[in-house]
Amino acid sequence: MRKYEVMFIVKPLEEEATNAVISKFESLITSNGGNIEKIDRWGKKRLAYEIKDFTEGYYCLFFFTAEPAVVAELDRVMKITDEILKHMVIKEDE
Repeated sequence: MRKYEVMFIVKPLEEEATNAVISKFESLITSNGGNIEKIDRWGKKRLAYEIKDFTEGYYCLFFFTAEPAVVAELDRVMKITDEILKHMVIKEDE
Protein backbone atom coordinates (compact mmCIF):
# COMPACT_ATOMS: atom_id res chain seq x y z
CA MET A 1 0.00 0.00 0.00
CA ARG A 2 1.31 3.42 -0.98
CA LYS A 3 0.36 6.89 0.22
CA TYR A 4 -1.41 9.19 -2.22
CA GLU A 5 -3.23 12.47 -2.27
CA VAL A 6 -5.83 13.52 -4.79
CA MET A 7 -6.99 17.09 -5.30
CA PHE A 8 -10.09 17.66 -7.37
CA ILE A 9 -12.36 20.56 -8.25
CA VAL A 10 -16.11 19.96 -8.44
CA LYS A 11 -18.40 22.17 -10.53
CA PRO A 12 -20.28 24.74 -8.42
CA LEU A 13 -23.39 22.70 -7.61
CA GLU A 14 -25.94 22.55 -4.81
CA GLU A 15 -24.46 21.41 -1.48
CA GLU A 16 -26.20 18.01 -1.64
CA ALA A 17 -24.93 17.33 -5.16
CA THR A 18 -21.38 18.32 -4.19
CA ASN A 19 -21.48 16.04 -1.15
CA ALA A 20 -22.76 13.20 -3.36
CA VAL A 21 -19.81 13.59 -5.75
CA ILE A 22 -17.31 13.63 -2.86
CA SER A 23 -18.86 10.58 -1.19
CA LYS A 24 -18.86 8.76 -4.55
CA PHE A 25 -15.05 8.98 -4.72
CA GLU A 26 -14.69 8.26 -1.02
CA SER A 27 -16.63 5.01 -1.43
CA LEU A 28 -14.75 4.15 -4.65
CA ILE A 29 -11.44 4.23 -2.73
CA THR A 30 -12.68 2.31 0.31
CA SER A 31 -14.63 -0.34 -1.65
CA ASN A 32 -11.50 -1.20 -3.67
CA GLY A 33 -9.38 -1.78 -0.57
CA GLY A 34 -8.01 1.70 -0.01
CA ASN A 35 -7.96 3.54 3.30
CA ILE A 36 -8.80 7.25 3.53
CA GLU A 37 -6.71 8.98 6.18
CA LYS A 38 -8.07 12.53 5.85
CA ILE A 39 -10.54 14.51 3.76
CA ASP A 40 -9.81 18.22 3.54
CA ARG A 41 -12.68 20.28 2.08
CA TRP A 42 -11.43 23.70 1.05
CA GLY A 43 -14.83 24.87 -0.11
CA LYS A 44 -15.90 27.03 -3.01
CA LYS A 45 -13.10 29.18 -4.41
CA ARG A 46 -12.59 31.40 -7.43
CA LEU A 47 -10.57 29.69 -10.16
CA ALA A 48 -7.37 31.28 -11.45
CA TYR A 49 -8.69 30.90 -14.98
CA GLU A 50 -11.94 29.77 -16.57
CA ILE A 51 -12.36 25.99 -16.86
CA LYS A 52 -15.23 24.63 -18.98
CA ASP A 53 -17.03 28.02 -18.72
CA PHE A 54 -16.85 28.05 -14.89
CA THR A 55 -15.11 30.71 -12.80
CA GLU A 56 -15.67 29.00 -9.42
CA GLY A 57 -15.25 25.47 -8.13
CA TYR A 58 -15.43 23.41 -4.94
CA TYR A 59 -11.96 22.19 -3.93
CA CYS A 60 -11.49 18.90 -2.10
CA LEU A 61 -8.33 17.03 -1.06
CA PHE A 62 -8.11 13.34 -0.04
CA PHE A 63 -5.12 11.77 1.71
CA PHE A 64 -5.28 7.98 1.35
CA THR A 65 -3.34 4.73 1.11
CA ALA A 66 -4.09 2.25 -1.66
CA GLU A 67 -2.66 -0.08 -4.26
CA PRO A 68 -1.72 1.40 -7.67
CA ALA A 69 -4.71 -0.35 -9.31
CA VAL A 70 -7.10 1.60 -7.08
CA VAL A 71 -5.47 4.87 -8.13
CA ALA A 72 -5.75 3.92 -11.81
CA GLU A 73 -9.48 3.22 -11.34
CA LEU A 74 -9.96 6.49 -9.42
CA ASP A 75 -8.21 8.43 -12.20
CA ARG A 76 -10.33 6.71 -14.86
CA VAL A 77 -13.62 7.45 -13.10
CA MET A 78 -12.66 11.08 -12.41
CA LYS A 79 -11.89 11.60 -16.11
CA ILE A 80 -15.38 10.48 -17.15
CA THR A 81 -17.31 12.22 -14.34
CA ASP A 82 -18.96 15.38 -15.68
CA GLU A 83 -19.04 17.13 -12.29
CA ILE A 84 -15.22 17.13 -11.98
CA LEU A 85 -13.52 20.14 -13.58
CA LYS A 86 -9.91 19.14 -12.82
CA HIS A 87 -8.13 16.52 -10.73
CA MET A 88 -4.60 15.50 -9.85
CA VAL A 89 -3.32 12.38 -8.09
CA ILE A 90 0.08 12.58 -6.41
CA LYS A 91 2.10 9.74 -4.88
CA GLU A 92 3.65 10.87 -1.60
CA ASP A 93 7.30 10.14 -0.89
CA GLU A 94 7.98 7.53 1.74
